[in-house]
Amino acid sequence: MSNTPPPPRHVLVTGAARGIGRAIAAGFVAAGERVTLLGRTPESAARAQAELGAAHAVAADVTDAAALERALADAAERAGPVEVLVNNAGGAETAPLARSDVDTLRRMMALNLEPVLVAARTVVPGMKANGGGRIVTVASTAGLKGYAYVGAYCAAKHAAVGLTRALALELAPTGITVNAVCPGFTDTDLVGHAIDGLEAKTGRDRGELLAEFTRHNPLGRLIRPEEVADAVLWLAGPGAGAVTGQAIAVAGGEL
Repeated sequence: MSNTPPPPRHVLVTGAARGIGRAIAAGFVAAGERVTLLGRTPESAARAQAELGAAHAVAADVTDAAALERALADAAERAGPVEVLVNNAGGAETAPLARSDVDTLRRMMALNLEPVLVAARTVVPGMKANGGGRIVTVASTAGLKGYAYVGAYCAAKHAAVGLTRALALELAPTGITVNAVCPGFTDTDLVGHAIDGLEAKTGRDRGELLAEFTRHNPLGRLIRPEEVADAVLWLAGPGAGAVTGQAIAVAGGEL
């Protein structure tokens, strides 16, 4: 039996310039993989590439399907077919029902669901040609349960989990696994900005507001981005070859 390690794979992470995506990209770089970072702007992507030591960087607004397809094609031209795709880019809007409309829902679907489909459709032919691959989508506990005042976001994340399960069944015969990771509230600038906004609007104490974000988590704290990254790396690793169609909560026992 050879002890020669497998060659590095081409891993592409969307939304990789900050937060959970950056932690995921850093984990794959540390594991010796050939990582392409996809950021919203060329500047943010290039900065993250330099700071993390990633192999490549591309840029696209993931809500623009044509731009996302071009960025993925550019990445494949530079580094070969994508062997591990991590759909991480996303975001949330907060509003009560009275201020939520169809446009709110469409924005959330355009950001949190449509890029998952576009990216998968773009990279799967190359994965099939290679005899397999891994697709991991960073969804949310909002894809597994409801939260008040983020109805459109919850709907989009539920849809992303549903798409994951459907693609897993369709692609299983090809050797491609498709899974989702569903973090609870995570210690990123997304949560930080949300607390900033609530603090400004309500005048409530920041510690009290943070407690609102962690009160459903039995661990009593925010999830660390690195904890989400560890789950993604495991799903992309050799030990998870028989795991597909799953939505794994990284939420401190919330679910």
